[in-house]
Amino acid sequence: MRLPSGPPPIIRIANGTFYRHQPSTVSHSHAHPNPALFKGLNFELPGRSTTPHNWCIVGPSLSGKTTLLQILRGQLLCFPPTARSFPYLSTDHVPYRLRTPARAIQYVGFDSQGGGGLGPATATYLSARYESRREITDFSLRDFLLGNMQLNSSKLPDDEGVDQKLFERVVADLRLGSLLDLPVTFLSNGQGRRARIARALLTSPEVLLLDEPFMGLDPPTVAGLSPLLHSLAEKASPRLVLTARPQDPLPEWITHLAYLRTDAQIGAMGAKDTVLEGLRKYVRGVRNGTLSEDETLPVHSLSEMGRTLTKDGISGEGMAEEFSVGVATASIGEEPMVSRTLGEPLVEMNGCMVKYSDRVALGNWTEQRDGQTVSGLHWTVRRGERWGVFGPNGSGKTTIVSLLCSDHPQTYSLPIKLFGRSRLPEPGSGQRPLTFWDIQSRIGHSSPEIHQHMPRNLTIRQVLESAWADTFRAKPKLDEAAAEQVEATLRWFEPELNPAFHKGAQPAISEGAEEAAVAWAGDYMFGELSFSAQRVLLFLRAIIKHPDIVVLDESFGGMDDAVRDKCMLFLAHGEEKRYELSTKPGSRALTGAAVVDSAAAKSGKVRVKGLTDRQALICISHVKEEVPDCVREWLCLPEASTGLPARFGRLDGPLRTSSKRWTEIWGTSTVA
Repeated sequence: MRLPSGPPPIIRIANGTFYRHQPSTVSHSHAHPNPALFKGLNFELPGRSTTPHNWCIVGPSLSGKTTLLQILRGQLLCFPPTARSFPYLSTDHVPYRLRTPARAIQYVGFDSQGGGGLGPATATYLSARYESRREITDFSLRDFLLGNMQLNSSKLPDDEGVDQKLFERVVADLRLGSLLDLPVTFLSNGQGRRARIARALLTSPEVLLLDEPFMGLDPPTVAGLSPLLHSLAEKASPRLVLTARPQDPLPEWITHLAYLRTDAQIGAMGAKDTVLEGLRKYVRGVRNGTLSEDETLPVHSLSEMGRTLTKDGISGEGMAEEFSVGVATASIGEEPMVSRTLGEPLVEMNGCMVKYSDRVALGNWTEQRDGQTVSGLHWTVRRGERWGVFGPNGSGKTTIVSLLCSDHPQTYSLPIKLFGRSRLPEPGSGQRPLTFWDIQSRIGHSSPEIHQHMPRNLTIRQVLESAWADTFRAKPKLDEAAAEQVEATLRWFEPELNPAFHKGAQPAISEGAEEAAVAWAGDYMFGELSFSAQRVLLFLRAIIKHPDIVVLDESFGGMDDAVRDKCMLFLAHGEEKRYELSTKPGSRALTGAAVVDSAAAKSGKVRVKGLTDRQALICISHVKEEVPDCVREWLCLPEASTGLPARFGRLDGPLRTSSKRWTEIWGTSTVA
């Protein structure tokens, strides 16, 4: 990998090993694990090269993708300390302001921790983003992009500010032009992601580290962002290093890959084609029985690895052809709900239009209904229904969730009924109005907003138990059944939540030792978990109480396919079903995944069950594989300010198995 001549590399790691904490020879049984990460790592990113070096780091959940990006930026402890260096940054090719890795190497992630936040207002209460602009510190998106985030700003002598042509290009390609004068707190989740990427690009760093940059973006935005990154990669300004999950399509301009094992070590690294061919040979060997499967390199995670994101969409089938007739894909969830009995309305929106001054964020349309012209969003959700809500970033999906959860101040003035009741007193009804706490107690909610506001110093157990509390930090109201549900859920998802979990055969747990078996859930804080584990925990918090309405807003983003599918199976069946992955000895085909009865189901000790007919599900996603199979009803919101009405439909089967159904929803043939 080392270049024979020319400028020194920007990043050079020569046989380095990394630790989160200072390694010690003293062992403490209660101490958090501090394993050696990426032992003997060798990596170089050229300062200048005649051939492109556009890296993508790929790996399943808990493999250390974000950790490796942190290492490249100079974080974590390196042994020996001299193994990691940044020689190019000390040359005359680099402006003085970029002579340190912290400035020259920019990181953009979406875990709400050091990933390029949108200013001081992001730490406020959920509903604050929907209120009017009140403070001079509520900076506009234009100020954020230009770096004008200080009241008394100062510039270094060689700081020339943002290049105007680059500004115009980035704003246009990321579709931010109509949002420039809005306070950053008003931006939707997807718009905020685009804004953070734009800000990083406008700082003109030497290296840009993008942690799953396409996660949470709608298909049209993905189609526009990839060519923009490609043009930057061609000019090597900045050099790009991306991360992705194995199931994510790789941009066609990626030239080099690092595939990570589940134990935070390198599985394969080098030129893209070489790495992909090596992984194919590995899959082929396991399939043919000539190789044993490495538990740190699970084969099932590689089935979609190698698909390509092009300007025309996604091409290729990844490594599916290496699985002979294909990995058996078990159904996740339910069959079409032909016999489902629907109950009373839980959500009734009869012409909702959300406005901020003269800007309409939701419901900016008129349509014909029953021979009458009506305006705004008309939508009813009944018990037993499974809804998918789709639409471009900024179309109002997050606003709908805020109305459902009563976080939005305009909930009081809009024609909305939740659980058959209004937020305001109804004369003659004899009922008191719904309170915020009434609503919160009956809705389970997982979203990027909840992720952002969840206190990082709560333990894993406290986060899960907060489903029974009025606020994140309030004391939960747990009865015996609820406590058993918490224990059972923690045991079921220990491999995904416990940072110290060791794979392999786990000893059977006697009934009296169940509480001790999940003691780890009180030892780790939410902020210590990986992004994927945090998402899993918030998903479980949303469903564990079996609320009347479950709202999953981009809940599966950041999970690899195996973890995602386990969560979806748990959503549908709770502890009753599990996956069984196996390879028949001597067989030329992987048997893949089968859904089988769990030990809890066989023993009659199921404490947590799946969705019931008494519950409604509302799922928001931009990725068809992240929509549960049970979803049948769908709502697609239009692009903001187009005046087009929302569209409704019903699916005849699971979304993830049909690109045709996905295309029908989005109304385009070129969706990601």
